[in-house]
Amino acid sequence: MPRRYWLMKSEPDAFSWDDLCAAKDQTTSWDGVRNYQARNLLRDEIKEGDQVFFYHSSTKPQAIMGTATVVRAGYPDDSQFDPKSKYHDEKSDPANPRWFMVDIKADKAFKHPVSLPRMKATPELEGMALLRKGNRLSVQPVSAEEWKLIRGLSRTKGSE
Repeated sequence: MPRRYWLMKSEPDAFSWDDLCAAKDQTTSWDGVRNYQARNLLRDEIKEGDQVFFYHSSTKPQAIMGTATVVRAGYPDDSQFDPKSKYHDEKSDPANPRWFMVDIKADKAFKHPVSLPRMKATPELEGMALLRKGNRLSVQPVSAEEWKLIRGLSRTKGSE
């Protein structure tokens, strides 16, 4: 199966690129996703070896900070069963879990993070899921062409 590409959003005050890089083995579980469409991607589509853009949302400027690799495909999100977790789901059953997560490992920090305004100003990215009106998914697919183009943008300083 060919490698696939994804974008995962995180608010930097909750979990940042620097937090990922400081984590043990530069690896973390991508947990706490509570949207069914994103859950389906985590559970069914994202596989070990897939590549990820790590995107800082809800900050100025919003930007892709670097790349990561999926090191463990979808498995049940433990936080759904923990009553102390803000992601607890009392209706989720361990025999039939509702929520899933994957593990990612940091690969490469971008020399020049690629900001949302820069992506919007790049005509070749106009069809990218991130740039579509109303698309607020925390996990979304990225095409091979978008991946290559954004990696190229990260090598040069853009005007913001």
